[in-house]
Amino acid sequence: MGFFKLFSKEKKEVLDEGLTKTKENFFSKLTRAVAGKSKIDSEVLDNLEELLITSDVGVETTLRIIKKIEDRAEQDKYVGTTELNKILREEITDLLEENNTGNYTDFQIPTQDEPYVIMVVGVNGVGKTTTIGKLAYQLKKNGLKVMLGASDTFRAAAVDQLKIWASRVDVPIVEQGMNADPASVAFDSLQSAKAKGMDVVIIDTAGRLHNKINLMNELSKIKNVMKKVIPNAPHEILLVLDGSTGQNAYEQAKQFSLATEINALAITKLDGTAKGGVVIGISDQFKIPVKYIGVGEGIEHLQVFNKVEFVDSLFKE
Repeated sequence: MGFFKLFSKEKKEVLDEGLTKTKENFFSKLTRAVAGKSKIDSEVLDNLEELLITSDVGVETTLRIIKKIEDRAEQDKYVGTTELNKILREEITDLLEENNTGNYTDFQIPTQDEPYVIMVVGVNGVGKTTTIGKLAYQLKKNGLKVMLGASDTFRAAAVDQLKIWASRVDVPIVEQGMNADPASVAFDSLQSAKAKGMDVVIIDTAGRLHNKINLMNELSKIKNVMKKVIPNAPHEILLVLDGSTGQNAYEQAKQFSLATEINALAITKLDGTAKGGVVIGISDQFKIPVKYIGVGEGIEHLQVFNKVEFVDSLFKE
């Protein structure tokens, strides 16, 4: 029991540290928003609205939060600015609860007789391959047999990078090199995983947003060939987004959601940005569970997203 408490404490410290830039940016703006005010009035609400939008929470989500605070201020008649932190914290937590953001506690997969297939999508540069490597590490650490499939065959660097991660984590990889048919690699990966009794197969795909129709066709082809080996595959389509890109992350989420059925999100690079509010907005607007967050460069710094701990760290003084 002591070990798990210690690990949880260390994980919490990593999260706190990873969100430092977002927290400092947010609270410095919040202090300015309420300067000289003793109660929540229209000016404070206008300032708060600007604060949330510039923190990349997103316009729609910001307006929802402002409306909730406005209603509370109206209902309670007098709400002091000193209570604003507490109210914001409660409303953001409630928002994440409402949006079915999942309640993941560990790096695990559903128990089943066939390999669990995760297809990973996202544009180049968001940390997609690194996230795959770190995810493979965490799943293996939890006693699962993991295999990687290198279906991002349009860049030699992508295949090479995935091979480096496979070697580092010590998991098998199926690859056919650059310019191979991505669907063929996925097919071979699932066949191999099934034959070898693997628990999880993680398939990397091309990181291009060149054309929505082409992207849709490419991902559909990969999914269709995988179903020939494992009928329910892929069980999870994980979209990786770079949290530091702010509004670009929203656009990428929109485009990939139109191209394929995303059912999980990983938001990376939150440690290097003041734009951590993007987690709240994307979760709210797309109603897709945020499953993982990246809060550092270390192999242990990919975390299962825990909404309570996230809001806790965001508002921790």
